[in-house]
Amino acid sequence: MSNLFASIVLLVTNMVRERKGAAIAADKYKVESPEYFGGKEKGTTNNTVLSSSMRVFVLCLALRMANSLLVQTYFNPDEHWQALEVAHRLTFGYGHLTWEWKKGIRSYLHPMLFALLYKVLLVCRLDIPWVMMKAPRLLQSIFSAFGDLYFYKLCKVLFGDQVAQWALFAQFTNWFMLFCITRTLSNSLETVLTLVGLYYWPCIRMSDKIPLVSRMWGLVAAALACAIRPTSAITWIYVGLLELMVTRERLKFIFLEVAPIGVVVLGLAFLLDRLMYGSWVFVPLNFLKFNFLSSGGDYYGTHKWHWYLTQGFPVMVFTFLPFSISGILLSKQWKLSGLVAWVLGVYSLLGHKEFRFVLPVLPITLMFSGYSLAMISGHDLSNGKQKISAKSHSKRFSKIQLTVFFLLATNIPMAYYMSMVHQRGTEDIMNYLAKEALCGKVKSILFLTPCHATPYYSSLHHNLPMRFLDCSPSETNGTPDESDQFMMDPAGFASAFAKSWSLPSHIVLFDSQEKLLKDFLILHSFEERRRFFHAHFKVDRDLQASVVVYALTVRLTSPSLTKQLT
Repeated sequence: MSNLFASIVLLVTNMVRERKGAAIAADKYKVESPEYFGGKEKGTTNNTVLSSSMRVFVLCLALRMANSLLVQTYFNPDEHWQALEVAHRLTFGYGHLTWEWKKGIRSYLHPMLFALLYKVLLVCRLDIPWVMMKAPRLLQSIFSAFGDLYFYKLCKVLFGDQVAQWALFAQFTNWFMLFCITRTLSNSLETVLTLVGLYYWPCIRMSDKIPLVSRMWGLVAAALACAIRPTSAITWIYVGLLELMVTRERLKFIFLEVAPIGVVVLGLAFLLDRLMYGSWVFVPLNFLKFNFLSSGGDYYGTHKWHWYLTQGFPVMVFTFLPFSISGILLSKQWKLSGLVAWVLGVYSLLGHKEFRFVLPVLPITLMFSGYSLAMISGHDLSNGKQKISAKSHSKRFSKIQLTVFFLLATNIPMAYYMSMVHQRGTEDIMNYLAKEALCGKVKSILFLTPCHATPYYSSLHHNLPMRFLDCSPSETNGTPDESDQFMMDPAGFASAFAKSWSLPSHIVLFDSQEKLLKDFLILHSFEERRRFFHAHFKVDRDLQASVVVYALTVRLTSPSLTKQLT
């Protein structure tokens, strides 16, 4: 984290120094600024630290790779269970497929990216536990770096180089971007494709002189985003309608661009799913039926309609929020701010809500923060020019320094805590078990935890029997699943479960349940092996008594039980 912080500080220092030098060199402190805010790329210099796309990409790649290595905590089960676990099964022949894959509401397009990575590791004989855990996030960091590059390029086209640099600073230092963008969630790749697509859309760039090929690349990015995550259509319906209103050749746009590209990309995804599922499965339709028409997602919890507006998104934007609001009002870029409002509004209609669902519009919001920060650093839109006295410049220089300090002091500690401290126990325990399994010390594992609370075969990377408590949606409403039954009565459930189990060599559980299962563990000759810190405070409804979570591995001590296992 220290290397990442140092890189960010260096970036900001160069930006502030550049601005200070430009102001001092200006004749009588008169600086022309329309080029920076008029949507043109004039007035930029080739001598800045971000003077070229290649330099920007190298910087983004270095920061995102460091970012990915520093993320050591557990966030959302989908990162492992809907991407890496599926990819591991495709490559190595073993791995768990959740109920979503049995119902055909997930596409194999996203896991296939990581399956190819695993195949490369296998061929190169690099499929060892540490590499298996880090390589997927490193691959995602490459995708994320491309997202950062197109984010910068879009800002530069809309507002100029200075705003683009400050927007990139916001992108690099926002705690949630640091926490989430390098994770192997489909939402992370969706965000990258959204940024690429928006860069190529003429209606977003406010120009009708962009070559047709540009819009076609935007359509390809949009189609891929929708194929990977069907809910991305919420974003592209808005952007597509905007384009439809401003384009002069609407029929050509619909029938010669949207339709052919959509059919080709979605058709290829359809064929891939046919190959993987073994039957014809139209994932977007199944996804729509489950999540929108039947509200199946509500099974995993619901929030009030205003949650994104009052809690979820403000937490993600965090201390950049006042700067984003200011940037929206001052820039008057209503198309992009309208996109943010549209996405938040539509997702607010759904009962099941998560932070990651609205990740694609977080960079857009941070772009407006960059606009506001650029103005604080010494730019003004009044009459297209600004007259800055030496005294006024000194005040602005001090103001931007305080602003940068405030943003770093609030976001970096938050990013550090969430990425390296909060909920790290479940990652650490799988790292430990992977090493033990490699040495032949683990024969089988039982997870007496809420379902999907840990990574699985994709992290263990050893083909041995494992069992976790199921939480697939029940056909009958109100019927508790195994995970619910265990949380309601850990001792009773474990005793009943043990009557028909195949005795495991290791059990993993949280400390809140450990206290209730002491007698059960002693009765079956289990003893504590290792304990890992997980969290300082309650993380969800399933961990009601947990302040710190421990991974309890066990060792067989009874000769009769050892004989039973073998």
